[in-house]
Amino acid sequence: MKITPKGVAIGEAFISLFLRLRAKGIDNSRIFSALEQTPRQHFLDPVYAAFALDNCIIPISCGEYIERLDEQIILISSLQLEKKHRVLEIGTGSGFTAALMARLAGRITSIERYKTLCEHARRCFQILNVDNVILRQADAYCSIVESGPFDRIVIWPSQPNEPQPFIELLASNGILVAPIGPTNSIQTIVRYSRVGGCFERTDMFRVRYQPFIKGIAAAL
Repeated sequence: MKITPKGVAIGEAFISLFLRLRAKGIDNSRIFSALEQTPRQHFLDPVYAAFALDNCIIPISCGEYIERLDEQIILISSLQLEKKHRVLEIGTGSGFTAALMARLAGRITSIERYKTLCEHARRCFQILNVDNVILRQADAYCSIVESGPFDRIVIWPSQPNEPQPFIELLASNGILVAPIGPTNSIQTIVRYSRVGGCFERTDMFRVRYQPFIKGIAAAL
């Protein structure tokens, strides 16, 4: 049995995660299988590896952070991913969620503004043999329109208003999830579902995520 740096068996930590998520209504065998194939500690600085399966915010490079694990799983579960789906992710971060979704969907296009984070994520994908992620350092608003439509879209940075340009990239029966609300305050994770020419909105839970920043990072 493998042991984490803080002395807790990985198997025990995974069981704790499983029970925690089931208590929150997540009981999807495909997601748990994908989690087993995508060790979260590989995407973290070794100093934080012990906390990989904990439900806490973890710092990463470029002044960013990786969201709470439970929130990541709940958002991904709400996408109802299938192998046929084309997925757009805005905010690659550590690369963990792109790799996890890659086990569940057909193709992931992940956009990140920081070169350092892109390079880190790409190394992790190679180590874990994740080959169906298209990773791009780009300004999401300026570079992604020609790549749609997408069956699923997940946006990690928050925006004050509905992300209309991305909503319009949804294919028929598509789903988009994003944090919507004021910068430096509480936001709401919102799920948009496309039904024909109409969009249905469902408010999920409250978060406080970093804001969406346009453009490519000049440094890092």
